[in-house]
Amino acid sequence: MNHTFFRYFKTFFVLALLFGAENTIYGQDSLKVVVAKKGDGILSLLRKQGIDPYDHYDDFIAMNVDNLRDSIHLYAGRKYLIPPVELDTVEVVETIQKNSTKIKKIEGEDFAIFGKKHATVLEKSERLKGNVYYLVSGHGGPDPGAMAKYGNQMIAEDEYAYDITLRLAKELMSHGAFVYIIIRDENDGIRDERVLKIDHDEVAYPNKTIPLNQVARLKQRVEIVNELYRENRGKYQRLIVTHVDSRSRGQNIDVFFYHHEKSKNGKKLAESIHKTFQEKYKKFQPNRIYSGTFEDRSSLYLVKKTHPAMTFIEIGNIRSKKDQRRILDPDNRQALAKWISEGVILDYEK
Repeated sequence: MNHTFFRYFKTFFVLALLFGAENTIYGQDSLKVVVAKKGDGILSLLRKQGIDPYDHYDDFIAMNVDNLRDSIHLYAGRKYLIPPVELDTVEVVETIQKNSTKIKKIEGEDFAIFGKKHATVLEKSERLKGNVYYLVSGHGGPDPGAMAKYGNQMIAEDEYAYDITLRLAKELMSHGAFVYIIIRDENDGIRDERVLKIDHDEVAYPNKTIPLNQVARLKQRVEIVNELYRENRGKYQRLIVTHVDSRSRGQNIDVFFYHHEKSKNGKKLAESIHKTFQEKYKKFQPNRIYSGTFEDRSSLYLVKKTHPAMTFIEIGNIRSKKDQRRILDPDNRQALAKWISEGVILDYEK
């Protein structure tokens, strides 16, 4: 029995002792099994069962890891175990309250920038409470970044970098962090489509037009981040820049990280996220060697000019067909964001 099963069954056993068999809501026999249909991903499958896919993503993988392609994709027609809903549901709260035992229901706060379907941020912990994070997704506005063809449609770097950045912001906020999303699109939100529609209406925080000139565009971002850094002086602050690489066609890459050569904290941040990715690949893709690296790259404008300790992340090569499969799958984008957030937590708690 793996650790996920043990954690759940231990919880159910305690509930049974507290409230008696007649009040026990879950048991081993009640674990739900569903058959994946063509086109299903982990997120959509969990959502169909009325379960928050982001809270239970890792649990689902742990319970079904031997029945997943590349340890992350479903096989159509196969059966999958569904994680039981945890103790923050209304049903469990009401049952416990009837037995004179108090438990706090997790509260959520809505943020329109994540879109209607993903607006609610539930509090998972306070592990990053009081920390300030600046998130910058690459390109945007008049500059879509690298372009590539997927089937008969065009895809753009900035749309995928932005989607991953939003998902990362939501993860960090769920652990109590205060997050500034520097490049913003008020009507996109987190999107679960494979092909993300290209637009040019992104702005820079709080509502500044993004310049067409590349140097002016980068300078604007540096000035925004550095001004906010001064305003938040004395607080724990970090900067994370997210790009999708655009190297030669066909060259697939793993996620890799840059930092400033003279920044010990920036190096530690990059190293912590890199270590998290190594461990995730070892766990979920044991037959695949993770080749991503972390290294200094002080020549990059944002790395060189910004004041907070930072890491610059390259997610993959949008012109590589293999990397496209990683970047275009919304399950993968969510996993990338979650793994980055876990690396951020590791960095802070170290």
